[in-house]
Amino acid sequence: MTVSITRCLRSISLVLGLLCCLVQAAQADAIVSRRAEAEVLSDGTLSVSTRFLTKLTPSLSEALQQGVALGFRLEFQLIKPRTTAYYLSLREWFDPHAQLSFKLSYQSLTGRYRVSIGSLSNYYPSLREALAAIGAIQGWRVLNPGTLDPRKPGQVAGQVRLLLDIGELPKPFQMNALGSDDWSLDSDWIKLDVKDGG
Repeated sequence: MTVSITRCLRSISLVLGLLCCLVQAAQADAIVSRRAEAEVLSDGTLSVSTRFLTKLTPSLSEALQQGVALGFRLEFQLIKPRTTAYYLSLREWFDPHAQLSFKLSYQSLTGRYRVSIGSLSNYYPSLREALAAIGAIQGWRVLNPGTLDPRKPGQVAGQVRLLLDIGELPKPFQMNALGSDDWSLDSDWIKLDVKDGG
């Protein structure tokens, strides 16, 4: 009797552990990189191109449908050359070396989704298409001319990440977001595939 209860408890513990792992894996895959490339250009700048696959959590989907705009940030950090990366980190007070802001909103009257980057906006008929536009960028110049040596693209390394900007949420939603995995989206840092752009 005692042995069977012990086995039962072990089985329950194992199942709960596996469920926790599956939930964490699903949350980690909420933003997945589809493309993260960069080119060192002849003027010593870096041109970044990215694309992500983003899935909203149930709470974020519900908030979006209720008219809450969701802000996202695409961030870049230079890793190598190390001296240049360290100088940029000091200059930026250890913030990302470059960033872009995206805003996703739902237009209930038209049933369309709007994605804005600064003053530029596009409208999409489905959430899937709108989410595909979040973090999708081509030829984003992230460094000033002359920052890198275009003759040594093999010595350049950088990383990007896409995350939900909780600070852009209305105050009541920011309180909900604190410490809640359901209000958190982050791709984590993804290493760029750096090529010689000539």
